[in-house]
Amino acid sequence: MDFIMDESLGFIISRTAVAMKKKFTKRLKPYDLTPEQWSLLNRLGEQDGVTQKDLSERTYKDQPNTTRILDKLEKKKLVRRADSPEDRRAFIVFLTDKGKKMRRNIIPITMQLNEDAAMGLKKQDRLQLIILLSKVYENLG
Repeated sequence: MDFIMDESLGFIISRTAVAMKKKFTKRLKPYDLTPEQWSLLNRLGEQDGVTQKDLSERTYKDQPNTTRILDKLEKKKLVRRADSPEDRRAFIVFLTDKGKKMRRNIIPITMQLNEDAAMGLKKQDRLQLIILLSKVYENLG
């Protein structure tokens, strides 16, 4: 039996993710932001004041990587960390006003990238693709 890589779901998803990240990285460059940093900023914009652990889980990143990204975002004054009142070992992460403004500036860029990636797909097909990819993720979880 032959294995055809170009028909492999994993390969197709991977090359698509690489292409999306490459385009997004290029579009974020003028803002001195990476896709990884954006994922944390955006999640904080959805729900501000969460623990680093929660943020790590919500962005599918390991905790050491989340800490490194937050260090960079803190140096850029886009986020701030405060001690958790419930757990002395934990930090609560908040967007700063500068971080909120950055998020507002990046949202249209993200939306346009998604539009560009889905060019030629009907809205119904886009929604179906999201459902199907979510199911694939669920199957692997």
